[in-house]
Amino acid sequence: MMYLRFQSALRSPVERVWEGIMSGAGINDEMRPLITMSMPDPACRLDALAFQPGVPLFRSQLRLFGIVPVGVSHLTLLSLSPMTGFIERSPMTGMRQWRHERHLAPAPGGCTLLDTLEFEPRCFPGVARALVSLLFRHRHRRLRRRYG
Repeated sequence: MMYLRFQSALRSPVERVWEGIMSGAGINDEMRPLITMSMPDPACRLDALAFQPGVPLFRSQLRLFGIVPVGVSHLTLLSLSPMTGFIERSPMTGMRQWRHERHLAPAPGGCTLLDTLEFEPRCFPGVARALVSLLFRHRHRRLRRRYG
């Protein structure tokens, strides 16, 4: 298993950041232009879908630069705590195991967003670690740009 952690101090309140990280548009904005995820509806909100812990919410196509299909994720949440965070454990192409925990906490002048990742790639572990690290560093840059 590989472990990575990314933390950003944001200058927006938890409520504003929560709205963005729960929306399909917000999720894709974090990852663009590197990767996009298909959603059942462009206006999809994760916290508005019928949620059962451990049951996939939907199947999502992952596309490099929004064009080239590179895999599939069966987006699965283990927990969802409004305004606080979620734990995702999604079966996906290229990973034997994938666990993404995202936590939001109020902080002076805004909030803190913490992503903790545990994953086991199917092959090329060094390359997979570098790519996941690149993607999440990019996501946090985009979050800091969007939320101050």
